[in-house]
Amino acid sequence: MKALVINLTRFGDLLQTQPVITALSDQGYEVGIMCLKNFAGTTQLLRNVSWTFPLPGAALLASLDRDWRDAINIFESYCTEIADDFGPTLVINLTPSVSSRLITLRLSKGREVRGFAMDEFGFNADTSRWAGFLQMASSNRGSSPFNVVDLFSKVAGIGRPAPFELADQSPEMKIAALKLLENPVPGAEGFVGFQPGASEERRRWPVEYFRELGFRLWKEKRRVPVLLGTEGEKELGERILDGAKFPVVNLMGGTSLLELAAVLRRLDLLVTNDTGTMHLAAGSGTPLAAIFLATAQPWDTGPAAEGLCCFEPDLDCHPCPFGQKCVYDHVCRRQVEPATVFAAVSSFIDSGQWPRMENMGARAYLTGRDELGHICLTSLSGHELSDRHKWIVLQRELYRRFLDGEDLCTVDLAGMELSAELRARLLRTLNDCRDVLFLISKQVMILEANPIEAMKIKFLANLQKIQDILSSCPELSVLSSMWMVESRSHDSMDGLKQQMSAYTALITAMIGIVE
Repeated sequence: MKALVINLTRFGDLLQTQPVITALSDQGYEVGIMCLKNFAGTTQLLRNVSWTFPLPGAALLASLDRDWRDAINIFESYCTEIADDFGPTLVINLTPSVSSRLITLRLSKGREVRGFAMDEFGFNADTSRWAGFLQMASSNRGSSPFNVVDLFSKVAGIGRPAPFELADQSPEMKIAALKLLENPVPGAEGFVGFQPGASEERRRWPVEYFRELGFRLWKEKRRVPVLLGTEGEKELGERILDGAKFPVVNLMGGTSLLELAAVLRRLDLLVTNDTGTMHLAAGSGTPLAAIFLATAQPWDTGPAAEGLCCFEPDLDCHPCPFGQKCVYDHVCRRQVEPATVFAAVSSFIDSGQWPRMENMGARAYLTGRDELGHICLTSLSGHELSDRHKWIVLQRELYRRFLDGEDLCTVDLAGMELSAELRARLLRTLNDCRDVLFLISKQVMILEANPIEAMKIKFLANLQKIQDILSSCPELSVLSSMWMVESRSHDSMDGLKQQMSAYTALITAMIGIVE
């Protein structure tokens, strides 16, 4: 058996495909992976990958500019090579883009397909409700209570998630890491990695905070900071070094991916923003403290290994929505202070344990796994009693059952009482939604008996009204998006009736718990 996994995203997301690959390999599949050509080197870091198919995106775009027929020929040749040379029996698409859906459609004939798909008419034909949730949750900040690695596993039809363990390093890379970190300054007792880069400036912990942390790590713990990052991030390293009064090993722009992975394994721990390097460290077994700013939050894009520490600002506006300008002058960037991170890192260096950290202006978490093997977070900062934390836990319990098609009546969330303000806001929206769902169910009965045009118009308007009601409450925005995407994907009234039944059960369960 052969399985092709399609992931046309970035470095970190590609690494997070590892548990899916591991699970498929454990099931007896030979695994091939399709990725963007500029990230093809990442597959060297993945365990159990037998084939790599880099997508020539640049060549396709260039050929479109010349002659669209050339682009079709390149696309057909690429898909034919996969079908003939690899011949997968299973195709799993983890990317919701139109291009990846088209590739999946092209390769689907006579093969089992899982994940994001498209029918012959160009409409979405996702194979599970989890796929729709992954697509919608990624754009609804604060409404994504599942780690991406677990969402990938669910979309791929995997049962219990496999561990996030990347490929072992080769003896050559072990030697390379030793050379890169050889001859530490006298008195040094170890190394702490710094990854100051991130995809956006607003998601980067300030360089002066890294510098202050580096000073204290050397002065009080005799740990030498190791600067890590790409060639394009070297300027950040230079700013950290400017005025630094401690020894530093500067490897920014100076390692290959394989060398970077080997260096990470030599560190005592890593201090990092939400980056691909963070995921590489987590999959390599390196302890880390990660800082999540702006749109980044640890519940969904956090490190997928146990016993790691995550920080985020303790602000009502965090995480901020995508595509919106910050009206608070990015105050979150300075909310997680160097003293807070040092206290955590210092304790870990001394004892191997992350400490409780309350009243520090930050939300701190310890990563772990729940009884189903999914990544979960335990508060280290006393925020487990906050509305935000309780709501995330409530979503995890309800959405998991809803997306798996399980009975929602068995949910037991004793002690999850929300504040009066949040309860009132949720109940107002949920009750309005339940009322309209009831109305729609009666309209369906009328339409099935007598499909008159006037009733059709009212029915369609009420389908839209469900989305409008749910979108009015930020805590329920992901359900709003999912509702409309699902309601447009049915080719019969039976499918829509099943959707209404499932959402009615979910909304009713939410009301019962929130009341």
